[in-house]
Amino acid sequence: MPDTPKPGVPELGPVNAGLLKEALRRGWRDLKRAPGYALLFALVYVLGGWFMVWITWITGQSYWLVFAAIGFPLIAPFAAVGFYDVSRRIEQDRPLNWMQIMGVVKRESGRQLPWLGAIILVVFLFWFFLAHMIFALFLGLSTMTNVSSSLDIYMTANGLTMLAVGTLVGAAFSTLLYMITVLSLPMLLDREIDFVTAMITSFGYVQTHPLPMLGWGVFIAVVTLVSMLPGFFGLFISLPLLGHATWHLYDMVAYGQSHTAEAHVAA
Repeated sequence: MPDTPKPGVPELGPVNAGLLKEALRRGWRDLKRAPGYALLFALVYVLGGWFMVWITWITGQSYWLVFAAIGFPLIAPFAAVGFYDVSRRIEQDRPLNWMQIMGVVKRESGRQLPWLGAIILVVFLFWFFLAHMIFALFLGLSTMTNVSSSLDIYMTANGLTMLAVGTLVGAAFSTLLYMITVLSLPMLLDREIDFVTAMITSFGYVQTHPLPMLGWGVFIAVVTLVSMLPGFFGLFISLPLLGHATWHLYDMVAYGQSHTAEAHVAA
């Protein structure tokens, strides 16, 4: 079946808890059907986490890991594009071609997806800039030693305040980025549409369905953060599961819950 993007914004249907549960179920089926891709794409993310820990360790600046831990979920949506393509191919009964799936972002270079990826990167970098300012405001005059002996500073009044403010600001960034990407990323992969329209559509849909969609966002954030705790190893399961599930959420909202039913029954 040829991969021809459909024109324009799809007519998006309603969403509820049952639809979210079904998206997770279908996401789990895709993970089990294509575990190799799950491990490969998640490995890139896990290696990124290990790299941040290594940088923190050799520099002795523990606050960098705090910033990264809060901001890490910001880039998760773009990391899931490979999972979207895998799920799309499975539902269309197309072969899972390693070269084509690995080059999904490159193949999209002439379309709108890279522009949204650039926005995600800019937001992530701006978060680091702002987080550094928050650190300087509350702990800039405190004596910092190294990562193995400076953690107690976060238990001081200023340290706890910094963590609280940083978490709130990071949550605001994550919420905004989630609202503009949760449907726009899979939509740009599926449709021929400009990235601004896709972002506005995604943002508006979350506004129109705040309870289930923001609940889905909180679920993603919590699962991602918890998955980071055991040496980032939990991401090998959570990242592909959430990536596949988010594609199916978009697919069912855009085309109806029964759109891929036959393909999944056959699987």
